[in-house]
Amino acid sequence: MSIKVTLNCQVQENRIDDLLPFLNDNLGRVRGFLGCRCVSVFFDQDNNELLLDEEWLSASHHQKYIEFISANGVMENLVSFLQGPPVVKYFNEVDV
Repeated sequence: MSIKVTLNCQVQENRIDDLLPFLNDNLGRVRGFLGCRCVSVFFDQDNNELLLDEEWLSASHHQKYIEFISANGVMENLVSFLQGPPVVKYFNEVDV
């Protein structure tokens, strides 16, 4: 069973054009990380909000990835485009 992970990112004013090449360069590594099933990117232009919509095998797989990018500087680079750190949320699928 997999888990849905969302990262809500409030992009700094006029920084989306700088952020997109960074994401383009790095999303392949996210998608190839152990436990990642898929990543989609959405942008709300009216609110300058980026949503990373991800599916992982488990929350612990995602947390290992966050630890990895925190240690190698990728998270710091990502946050440099944002007003603050991403808001990370984990969702389990509910059978209804």
